[in-house]
Amino acid sequence: MMQWEKLLTSGRFDPKISGQQTDNQFRSESERDYDRIIFSAPFRNLQDKTQVFPLPEHDFVHTRLTHSLEVSSVGRTLGKSAGDFLIKKYAHLGEKGITASEIGAIVAAAALTHDIGNPPFGHAGETAISDFFRFHEYGQVWQKHITPEQWEDLCNFEGNAQGFRMLVAQNNGLKLSYATLAAFTKYPRPAYIFEKEPGRRSQKKFGYYSDQSKDYKQLAMILGIEKATNGCWLRHPLAFLVEAADDICYSIIDLEDGCTLGLVNIEETIILFGAILKDRLDREKLDSYPTQAQKLAILRAMAINQLIQETVEAFELHEEAMLSGDFDQALTEVIPSADALENISKISVKKIYRSKPVLEKEAAGYQVLEGLLEVFSRALNHKYYQTDLYSGKDKSILRLLPEDFPLAGLDASVNPYPMLRVLMDFISGMTDKYALSLYRRVKGIALPGA
Repeated sequence: MMQWEKLLTSGRFDPKISGQQTDNQFRSESERDYDRIIFSAPFRNLQDKTQVFPLPEHDFVHTRLTHSLEVSSVGRTLGKSAGDFLIKKYAHLGEKGITASEIGAIVAAAALTHDIGNPPFGHAGETAISDFFRFHEYGQVWQKHITPEQWEDLCNFEGNAQGFRMLVAQNNGLKLSYATLAAFTKYPRPAYIFEKEPGRRSQKKFGYYSDQSKDYKQLAMILGIEKATNGCWLRHPLAFLVEAADDICYSIIDLEDGCTLGLVNIEETIILFGAILKDRLDREKLDSYPTQAQKLAILRAMAINQLIQETVEAFELHEEAMLSGDFDQALTEVIPSADALENISKISVKKIYRSKPVLEKEAAGYQVLEGLLEVFSRALNHKYYQTDLYSGKDKSILRLLPEDFPLAGLDASVNPYPMLRVLMDFISGMTDKYALSLYRRVKGIALPGA
């Protein structure tokens, strides 16, 4: 049985230091986390990464940046409300100086980072990177040089695992607090496991790559996070709130964007929101607002507020089962509005996620990311393995890699996985526009400055 006192252990994650403590008289640890994330380059790059719709002429379409800020806002409210409940239930937490506001700040900071590992072009980008290693000849060439666990990582690019890698990396300076990092990790398992436990939400995807397994183990040991029966880790309970904040925002706000773009009509949207609001929906008052944008704004605000209340109640109901590992579902699947959210999801898939603009964006993403991976992977393979094919073109391509790219000391006898991971860092960290621009240049479609 996990214990809240242990789960909220203070200190900052550093693979080289166990149990590192920090003190700051002006800001709490989680407030410092929030500030570090806001000012970091990976977070800033989210302003030019697709959420659902392409990022062009419509300034009201959400990007990964605006989505992350909204999820963080909802997460703060969920965390603070859950914190009020925890402080009342476990008096010793308050005696230790833990406050509801601090728990809210932990969830807010973790939620702010929840998409930080996503590649360009959204989930289509994840699939494009995975498919390159699975199916492309210059992706498949690496399989014989690395371990099965490492190959599973490459064939299953996962934004959550990439995010964990970025947050614990030593070169980005974040060094988040233990609780924030654990709350971020919705899927505390590696890609390569013998068998998932049926019905466990936390094992639906994976949350760290094989070379970060020791990092998560260190984090789990410090916070007293326990293992599931198949050797994977249980979730930190606050990760359920981070997940719920994301579920609430993308369900409600993607529908709002879809209606704004004319993919879902306003009447159908009102009905979908009405299934959440029930008797709180006053059609006469709603119809008094003169514009569709105003109607959508009030519906969105009311729906999110209702979902927050229901989620907090579900957290309170299942909190002890989370600590024991007996509860492992999405909170939004066990609230009264679960069926309404499921219906919104079905409509969104049909009318929004499979709309022409979204499908065109996904198709472009596949082409761009496969093209970039092909160019760089081929050049690296020729340099270290098929050396008789190493050309002047390959040399020029490799000069486009970051200055700190680990080329020195490598040869055919060295496991190339660390190098390939850095290549993934480079590609997945690009913004949509930069990826497209670089693709055009390396393919000769456009010249620099053109």
